[in-house]
Amino acid sequence: MNERSDPVRREIAAEAARLIAEAALDYGSAKKKAARRVFGADSIPKGVLPDNDEIDAALREHLDLFDEDHAARWQRRGRVALALMERLAAFQPYATGAVWKGIVADHAPIHLQLFHDNGKEIEIDLLNDGIDFEVATLPHFRGPGEVEVLAFEWQDEPVLLSLYGSDDLRGALKGGDAGPQRGDRQALARRLEAA
Repeated sequence: MNERSDPVRREIAAEAARLIAEAALDYGSAKKKAARRVFGADSIPKGVLPDNDEIDAALREHLDLFDEDHAARWQRRGRVALALMERLAAFQPYATGAVWKGIVADHAPIHLQLFHDNGKEIEIDLLNDGIDFEVATLPHFRGPGEVEVLAFEWQDEPVLLSLYGSDDLRGALKGGDAGPQRGDRQALARRLEAA
């Protein structure tokens, strides 16, 4: 049986999408909480959790049904992302996450990944421009390890900048089953124009 047609997986994906959109949970937490709600226990059967592509599809459906501002929010954050990518062009910015996928819940930030060998240079550049930011970490997109993340508001929109080394860009643009997970300024502009 095709796992993607499993009604339990679809139910978990729909509940996880609601939690992401309304409670600002991350994908992993939303999946686990949704599965506990569906099964009514802490024990979750193996293989029932939907993958992130299934969550993306459910989130897009949820936002299209219940968030009348979704399309306008995506276009607005997309335009701000393009302007910020131009501003940060020296640091090889690539859009990823909600804006790249076109599924932008109200709380979802513009997420740019910068590929530059000197993270301090990026921080100094932002500070020189009067941009105050908070520093945190996120898991590296390739697996083990973490990368530094700068969070701030720019043009009244939430922004996350993930700081990667130049070598991390090698192979990062290969697409999986759902296509590329990030794109440069021109690729994002094409997505926004096609909508």
